[in-house]
Amino acid sequence: MAEPEFLKILETSVLSDDWGKLNRYRFELRRRDGSWQEQTREAYDRGNGVTCLLYNPETDCVLLTRQFRLPVWLNGKDPFLIETPAGLLEGAHPEDRMQAELIEETGFDVSVLEHLYDLHMSPGSVTEYLSFFTGTYHLKNKVSEGGGEREEGEDIQVLHVPLSKALDMIRTGEICDAKTIILLQDLALRKRAATRP
Repeated sequence: MAEPEFLKILETSVLSDDWGKLNRYRFELRRRDGSWQEQTREAYDRGNGVTCLLYNPETDCVLLTRQFRLPVWLNGKDPFLIETPAGLLEGAHPEDRMQAELIEETGFDVSVLEHLYDLHMSPGSVTEYLSFFTGTYHLKNKVSEGGGEREEGEDIQVLHVPLSKALDMIRTGEICDAKTIILLQDLALRKRAATRP
């Protein structure tokens, strides 16, 4: 990737290259006043990902998951996070990858997904962006138990939560995952707009 006119990379060093790659960059950044300032930053690259909120209009429920997250525990919080299903692209087309993740994590096979937007979740330290999707599910779409891949260390609980309760869970702190909150609020806003004359 060519350097833009406002940036000069002086040095790059690999700090870790295991599950993802952690690099330290020493660079000069041209400030708005035209002067150059040397800075050092670290950036973690684990690839880009996808996430999806499925909604069942018959039951007014959303399909969520609960699983253990080590970084959350390391931060002193409840590590069993309630989330929308998600995964890494690993070279796949976002919609294809999301459909596979939905089957793997929740056991539901949904053929039509709507792409909403791509967002950077932690742009100060992580290169990853997430492609956000939504879709409709019905109980007849269930093809397996879900729960994730044991070989990958996944032990995922599948939750059918009424939308109103999920929104309350944001306010109580039971749902504190950013991607999940974004998708739940997006759904609530779209449902509200659809009922206006």
